[in-house]
Amino acid sequence: MTRPIAYITNPLVRHSAERDPEAIANAVANPWTAMVVLAGDLPILQTGEPGTSLLPAAILRRLPAHQEQVFLGTLNDRPVVATLAAPEAAELFQDDPVFAAVDLRSIAMRGLVPAEELGMLAMAKSLLDWHRRHRFCANCGAPTQAAQAGFRRDCAACGAQHFPRTDPVVIMLVTSGEKCLMGRQPRFPEKMYSCLAGFLEPGETIEDAVRRETFEEAGIRVGAVRYLASQPWPFPSNVMIGCIGEALTDDIAFDGEELEDARWFTKDDIRRMLEGTHEEFLAPAPIAIANHLIREWVKE
Repeated sequence: MTRPIAYITNPLVRHSAERDPEAIANAVANPWTAMVVLAGDLPILQTGEPGTSLLPAAILRRLPAHQEQVFLGTLNDRPVVATLAAPEAAELFQDDPVFAAVDLRSIAMRGLVPAEELGMLAMAKSLLDWHRRHRFCANCGAPTQAAQAGFRRDCAACGAQHFPRTDPVVIMLVTSGEKCLMGRQPRFPEKMYSCLAGFLEPGETIEDAVRRETFEEAGIRVGAVRYLASQPWPFPSNVMIGCIGEALTDDIAFDGEELEDARWFTKDDIRRMLEGTHEEFLAPAPIAIANHLIREWVKE
């Protein structure tokens, strides 16, 4: 890899088989525990060059209350716990230069914490967001309670157990000889084009999802598909499955709903977009797997 993809490095030992009911309580009682705190969607950072998202356990004393906690695992034998506070809790830190409340995308773009902490933040944000959205049983509608150190929610009314979900998304660079296909959504920054992407549907292979999404969005038929890399994408909880697909047709017919434009780019276009010297177009952000896909392609 030319550079690491954001959120893919997570050095935590997860202790998946050891998540007992006392794991969170024991960790919180341990003054050595590292606390990852989110005020709504905003991680609280200790500032520095770089800063850190691993805060001392005593930080909880600054919070009037918290909503959920998850035992993420250990880092060099140090327990790490994620804590969800109300969005308003970010205001408690806004006048303190030692701390900052920053959205996770900006943290990655600006390099505000070491790269290995981004994976932990992605894990914390995805899990805490899942707890916030799944307080009631999908089976009977009764309230649920966190269990298994935050990796499950249980319904006392019907006995159902609910587990955190990750939604798979295929993201593909479709190529035809020395050119590749990229599209532009209206929400993208000005001039930026990126790889096409879409959710994997039930009963569908990764390869077929690549073919279906490419045809639906751009009217291009795809043949061979190969996997290249993946990326956790905590907005709120996806895994991006990066693929390279070989186009069987060349005529673009983009849908006009998801895309406002789609076009073929040469390798020279891509190189200049990555360098930031292209007169008309910009590459996807370096933190995204789309950037890695096009970087790998121009090397071939």
